[in-house]
Amino acid sequence: MKREMSPKFWPIHRKEAVWAAKPSPGPHRAKVSMPLLVTVRDFLGLAQTAKEAKTVIKQGKVRVDGKTRRDERFSIGLMDVVELPEADQRFRVLPEHGGRFTLHPISKEEAVFKLCRITGKTTVRKGTAQLNLHDGRNVLLEDGGGAYEVNDIVKLNIPEQEITDHIPFKPGVRAIITGGRSQGRFGILIVLGSEPGDKRTATIRTQENEDIRTLASYVFAVGTDTPMISLPGVD
Repeated sequence: MKREMSPKFWPIHRKEAVWAAKPSPGPHRAKVSMPLLVTVRDFLGLAQTAKEAKTVIKQGKVRVDGKTRRDERFSIGLMDVVELPEADQRFRVLPEHGGRFTLHPISKEEAVFKLCRITGKTTVRKGTAQLNLHDGRNVLLEDGGGAYEVNDIVKLNIPEQEITDHIPFKPGVRAIITGGRSQGRFGILIVLGSEPGDKRTATIRTQENEDIRTLASYVFAVGTDTPMISLPGVD
């Protein structure tokens, strides 16, 4: 696609060239994701040109959520774990102020799991529940999934895709804001509004004791008493 039409959070020069790689249809929507090529070249600085970035990717030197990805257009988005095995480096994709993403360095122990928001829940057959997650995954639960609700967060082992923990979406949980003017802020969810549907609001109390009111759809729980993942600027 043309560079001038690419999402603003991509760290590329809009007038340096005409074309930019477009994310392939995959786990994340195009407006909130970036192709692996842009991640390797512009975010991580592992290459200076698109050709060099393609070579790095085609050689299988990059893993996403525990799997080697060789498609330079594979879409990268919120909470994905990007690994560079040869360099012994690991990163998690997190929201940053100004509508941008950041690749936050994480430990080897933290790279074996990710957090996913439940965006849908259905019963498929014989009482089996299917959880639809924000990164395109579907998880089947033979017990009916009674403990899980839309907007809750599940902790998944990767690449096995097994649920190992669960964060209910309710006041008191630790959360980050993933959209709007306060994107990237962290705090405690103190109030959930009663507005219907997409208009539902939430209030986050930050570490600076500032109350931020935003859409509930922008609030991503990351822990109960403490965050399950490391976050920039959060001890």
